[in-house]
Amino acid sequence: MSNWADYADRLTLQARKAARQLAIVTGEQKQRWLHRSAELLMQHVEQIVEANKRDLQAAPGYGLNAAAVDRLTLTPARLQTIANALGEVSALPDPVGEIFESTVRPNGLLVTRVRVPLGVVFFIYESRPNVTIDAASLCVKSGNAVILRGGKEALHSNVALYQLLRQALVETGLPEHAVQLVETTEREVVGELLKRGDRIDVTIPRGGKSLIERVANEARMPVIKHFDGICHVFVDESADHQMALAILKNSKCQRPGVCNAAECLLIHQAIAEQFLPKVGLLLQQEGVEVRGCEQTQRSIPTAKLATRQDYQTEYLDLILSVKVVEDLSAAIEHIDEFSSHHTEVIITNDLNAANRFTAEVDSAAVMVNASTRFNDGGEFGLGAEIGISTDKFHARGPCGLRELTSYKWVAHGAGQIRS
Repeated sequence: MSNWADYADRLTLQARKAARQLAIVTGEQKQRWLHRSAELLMQHVEQIVEANKRDLQAAPGYGLNAAAVDRLTLTPARLQTIANALGEVSALPDPVGEIFESTVRPNGLLVTRVRVPLGVVFFIYESRPNVTIDAASLCVKSGNAVILRGGKEALHSNVALYQLLRQALVETGLPEHAVQLVETTEREVVGELLKRGDRIDVTIPRGGKSLIERVANEARMPVIKHFDGICHVFVDESADHQMALAILKNSKCQRPGVCNAAECLLIHQAIAEQFLPKVGLLLQQEGVEVRGCEQTQRSIPTAKLATRQDYQTEYLDLILSVKVVEDLSAAIEHIDEFSSHHTEVIITNDLNAANRFTAEVDSAAVMVNASTRFNDGGEFGLGAEIGISTDKFHARGPCGLRELTSYKWVAHGAGQIRS
């Protein structure tokens, strides 16, 4: 047995024990931990920012683009936002112990379904150190122990944040190993942990396609996948052009490096000649590179000719694929072929078109006349999220507290026996 196998055994055994202890922790204790974690974050802003600077200095060596560096960066203002998010999670109803179905059988047996934690979560993510806090807060609040494995590019930031979370666990009397961080960047550790299906109940990968494919292939436990965000905006023939431009700008340009940013614009043939020049002007002003079909090129001379590969690429940058489609059916067919089933938008004033789009498009979130950027736990009222699942089982879309729970059947009797 290698040292990494020993390391994985230690982490998972500690997590398993912590998960059992968390099952009887009160909601009040979890609240105290969340509040104390927020206090410690704000008391150690300088220390965290200094650790983050070490990661930022090394970023060029990892080939990070501007959007990735932005995701990696921690500032006092961003740390305040992270601390505020802990308060928001604290304010959410505790899902653990909720009885959401109850019936009395003819023999007097009381049968209930009770919400319970999943157990031990292995969470793998890249680049964004704020996710360390989001994941830990959601897992502990929902009664789960979590093993965190961040990307090598954020190691110093993650260690600094984790040490404060662990200090808060000890100070508030929660299991010390309810949150653990894999403090090595060795890939072999991930492989060893993915073998521990007897101790880890679910793995959640959040990052690039290659990471998620590796986890899905190697995991010996269920995986909640957070695949690419190849998100589409379809501008229907009845769309308000100004609304469409505003939604496109927000969807693509507000934060191009996140998974719910738009990557492809589809335009109904009937309005393409009028609408495309407006799109070209907007995207030029925003510094967005356009890769489009031949009709797009005729209306936007600076556009490059799009390839099939472009339409199946999550750019995470100021690049947008554009295609003119014959009608609503063609738009739905394009989305079905190229989408990662994350978020799709229709901009229309036709209720029948909107209803057909929401019924036929098979994605985790479908929007009518609203930005792709709203597919987010906070915007949907879940508080912080651990990721946006593109799976259909066990959770889909933003994964908040309830998505980190399962249920058990509990029956209360008075001596009944089955005849």
